Amino acid sequence: MASTLLFLFSLLLLLLPLPSFSQTCSSQTFSKNRLFATCNDLRHLSAALHWTYDAANSTLSIAFVAPPSRSGGWVAWALNPTGSGMVGAQAVVGLRQSGGSLVAKTFNISAYGPVTPSPIAFETWGLEAEEDAGGVMTVFAMLKLPSGVTRMNQAWQVGPSSTDGLPNKHDIGVANLNAKGTLDVVSGQSSGGKDSRLQERNIHGILNAVSWGILLPIGAIIARYLKAFKSLAPAWFYLHVLCQLIGYALGVTGWGIGLNLGSKSKGVQYTTHRNLGITLFSLATLQITALFLRPKKDHKYRVYWNLYHHVVGMAIILLGIINVFRGLQILNPAQKWKDAYIVVLCFLGGITLVLEVTTCIIARRRKSDGSTKQYNGSGATNDQRSVQQPLSV
Repeated sequence: MASTLLFLFSLLLLLLPLPSFSQTCSSQTFSKNRLFATCNDLRHLSAALHWTYDAANSTLSIAFVAPPSRSGGWVAWALNPTGSGMVGAQAVVGLRQSGGSLVAKTFNISAYGPVTPSPIAFETWGLEAEEDAGGVMTVFAMLKLPSGVTRMNQAWQVGPSSTDGLPNKHDIGVANLNAKGTLDVVSGQSSGGKDSRLQERNIHGILNAVSWGILLPIGAIIARYLKAFKSLAPAWFYLHVLCQLIGYALGVTGWGIGLNLGSKSKGVQYTTHRNLGITLFSLATLQITALFLRPKKDHKYRVYWNLYHHVVGMAIILLGIINVFRGLQILNPAQKWKDAYIVVLCFLGGITLVLEVTTCIIARRRKSDGSTKQYNGSGATNDQRSVQQPLSV
């Protein structure tokens, strides 16, 4: 069991963000022999930014390059003069019209929710969008920046498709949430910007994957099967309680971090994941509280308490595993880490199957041994009868 826990805890790295990088921007070329003075590979979404800044008239000429999240999707780059996120972003978006043609439009992102084309805070011209044979899109634009302002917050994004000339909602994965930073048009420096919430998301994911998704199922396996081995009593009970208490403590900590993340991420909602988390917390707290109300073994209500304990415990394990997969879907790590968790579940499932067969064999042998003692009509066994009857003389 110790080696199993060691293997399971090696999954702590599964939620670390794996940023993607585009090809080196210096190798990218553009139509009409357009050239730019500076380029940077952005840290997320395989994007790159090329630009030339004319200090004499505060003009910024840019080419933003990125692959849409799906074929036929859209790409966007923005400056944000008032903040570092989505709200306040002055965006240039490359997307398809209903007829299939590519265009570039400006969007003033004043709030979360549906957006429509609108003028932005900067004077713009030369808007174009094009796509290469590999589906990578490039957006061209020229912007008039405020005089003397050379460093601003930037953000970029990619989406799946457009409807009626409007971009549909993009994914909300780690890369999407971290697609922002700063841009210094004079020094030539551009940053991808580290999201201050990234560490919290990782901790939240790790704690919940280990607690609800691994420790609690192991605790249930211990309680169901190890008690069949008389030599392990009462050690199996204390091991079961210890495993469940640690799992509950880690799970509640991860749940609290999740609530804090939700309060920090206005406009970003994971309704199913959140509701499952609240349900898990409620059921697990009820389960822990019930330990202090457990009737004695010979109490007439003990059988009902056992039934309740088993049903609620199985519900917690099932919902916990489901919610771990919901969390993996949201964080969207590399597929190999999702596969690793599936392997862990299959491993635990294999152990469960082996122990189920083993305990069934043990139970049958005990039943068989007990049935070898035959009873007479008076209720005494044959052995007892021979002792009770006097010897004939």
